[in-house]
Amino acid sequence: MVRPTTTALLLLALVWGTAEAQGSSSLTMERKAYAEWLASAATSPLAAVAMQRLSGMVTLGPDTADIPLEGFGPASVTERKGAVTFVGPDGKSRPLPKGRPISMSPWTLQVFGGGRAPVLLVYGTSGGTAPGWYAVNPELAFTLPLEAAPAPSRRRVLTLDGIDVEAETAGHVSVTIGGATTRLLVMRMPVPGTEETELQVYFRDRTNDHGTYPAGRFVELTPSSGGTYRLDFNRARNPFCAYSSVYPCPVPWSGNTVPLPIEAGEKYLPAKHGS
Repeated sequence: MVRPTTTALLLLALVWGTAEAQGSSSLTMERKAYAEWLASAATSPLAAVAMQRLSGMVTLGPDTADIPLEGFGPASVTERKGAVTFVGPDGKSRPLPKGRPISMSPWTLQVFGGGRAPVLLVYGTSGGTAPGWYAVNPELAFTLPLEAAPAPSRRRVLTLDGIDVEAETAGHVSVTIGGATTRLLVMRMPVPGTEETELQVYFRDRTNDHGTYPAGRFVELTPSSGGTYRLDFNRARNPFCAYSSVYPCPVPWSGNTVPLPIEAGEKYLPAKHGS
């Protein structure tokens, strides 16, 4: 899974999707691994210093550059007909394969191919505090049928990490919490840098701006048995704009608001993560 930009999170995604009956100890391990990735990975959102769509050439380094980087450059990244090339301070050029992080110490560059043009992300040194989580609540994990969209449509949306993609309407799921039933839109989202897709729900609830990120959170819909799907709010996560203003924040999906607080999944600690 490239969206979180590490093989470690790919493994976590596989665990989430295949182990329906995992207990709180497994969730604790997942959360620990995610927190360690956030705090130490070269491509952690906590390390992001710039994000810019490529259309022609973007300069790096000096104060007058498109992306100023102290002690680096002058350099440039150029996109032509879908191919991305880096020209370093030595004047030598090299390709920047999409989705693959390239170390240019002390910086790391990464290009994603989502949207109308590739996107360049620049990272510095990662560091930060582990995210907060609600206690695991088994009552907020559901096994549900997916009401498939009769005529799937496509539209442009932002992914968890702010990448612009064309997603497809997969259908709806209905969840009942505290006696209130909410019908939630499910989108089939391409994973930038791969040929894979994921079923995702971007939702809001009454914890937004009161314990969780104001714009909402993402949770995956994963296949279960008998043609049903697993929706586990204990695995709800913040969009990357919760960690850094470098990332654009997804617009809440119309209708995906649960009229009750969902005290499960990741919390928002603005004083520690930034916004």
